[in-house]
Amino acid sequence: MEIVWVLGVPLLGSALLALLGHKRYAPEINIVFSLATLVAAALLVVRVIGSGPMTAFDEQFFVDPFNVFLVALTCLVGFTTAVFSRPYMRVEEEHGRVTAVRLRLYHGAYQLFMFTMLVTLLTNNLGILWVAMEGATLSTVLLVSLYRTPASIEAAWKYFILCGVGLAQALFGTILIYFAAEKVLGGGTVSLLWTQLYEVRHQLEPTVMSLAFVFLLVGYGTKVGLVPLHNWLPDAHAEGPTPISAVLSGLLLNVALYAVIRSKVLVDGALGTEFTGQLMMGFGLLTVVVAALFLSRQRDIKRLFGYSSIEHMGIITFAFGMGGKVAAYAGLLHMTVHSLTKSGIFFAVGHAVQKTGTQNMADIRGLIERNPTIGWGLALGSLAILGVPPFGVFTSEFMILTTAMHEHPWATPFLLFGLAVAFAAIFGKVQPMVFGQSNARRLPHQPALLPVFLHLLLVLMLGLYIPPYLDQWYRQAAALIG
Repeated sequence: MEIVWVLGVPLLGSALLALLGHKRYAPEINIVFSLATLVAAALLVVRVIGSGPMTAFDEQFFVDPFNVFLVALTCLVGFTTAVFSRPYMRVEEEHGRVTAVRLRLYHGAYQLFMFTMLVTLLTNNLGILWVAMEGATLSTVLLVSLYRTPASIEAAWKYFILCGVGLAQALFGTILIYFAAEKVLGGGTVSLLWTQLYEVRHQLEPTVMSLAFVFLLVGYGTKVGLVPLHNWLPDAHAEGPTPISAVLSGLLLNVALYAVIRSKVLVDGALGTEFTGQLMMGFGLLTVVVAALFLSRQRDIKRLFGYSSIEHMGIITFAFGMGGKVAAYAGLLHMTVHSLTKSGIFFAVGHAVQKTGTQNMADIRGLIERNPTIGWGLALGSLAILGVPPFGVFTSEFMILTTAMHEHPWATPFLLFGLAVAFAAIFGKVQPMVFGQSNARRLPHQPALLPVFLHLLLVLMLGLYIPPYLDQWYRQAAALIG
């Protein structure tokens, strides 16, 4: 029943906002539906942690501690982003950047995007997972191109083409898994059910499964933003509305990586080797180093943090590639703190861009003078994402680094180099934006800064103390995938 509510609420919200999304009270409707989805996700968490994994709808949907953790994180960030977007989109309307028709598109597509991500996380069927991922791509294409400027249309088109090609590779990988499973499980949808595949993973043809993983990693890796398949991500962040940048960085990248990890578990069982882990570690390290080098060349603040997201997804991919319970625990923790921190940063960045009227970092100065809360939000968020203690990003990165030193010492210099370059680039660019002579203007609506500091408070808490309930949750999920 909880699964029905988690999926049904955003779907109903999308249909309602497709009709009423242009009304003055549409942002409040968006918030109410996002809150209802969060409550349903909380009930689902209680059910799964208390009773264990469960299936629904003839095994087409499946919940365990790993995906219910991501469902809860998705619903939390989805709710806080809806709260943030209420004043943000009203300012955009006041400035003439969006019309009533586009507001209706924004609110309807936002709930549709949440629905497709939740279907991706909850489905047990690898075919439905691929369809839902394609649906998430199409809904975000509409949102990235919301302003209908030449640059936003170009960014949306690049996003659509690159991710479409990537998902075509993922489809071929899914077909190969079905081909391998058909000989063991027989035909029909049962050969695409993850729980059934997991039971017989040791009997699946190793050659076919290894080839399938290559296509799945390349395909879904495009959505994760792994180098060299990352080109769409900075443009999509820079040209779309800032709330969409927040959910792209904080949620969609996690959902795509979730699909890769689920596939890795099956292929590891079939091969009994470290083939998948080595591929993920290689792509992860390449992504960390390349993204860090690109950070120093950025002039647009949203592109800067877009490349930061690429860097952190590389770190998370590397962590899951190492395997083992400790690395998986660290990867899950880093997923959490990155999603919370990066979405909080984009909330602060969105208000800063509206106040100054530009995304060019050279033209943004003295935020802390005109609006201290925006300035401090951006400053603290930047320190958190750079791994400064005692924020949670430091804890997860420390766990990943020490595990790499112990198990894969050759990788440690690459990680340290990437982290050092990223620290220097982001700190050097954010510091003059926060301090100095102000050039900001007053906004026609009071900015929603509660989500910024709520996210940063949660990240600070996870750096100092992980509650036993959450720790147990991470341990259960890490045991499943580690």
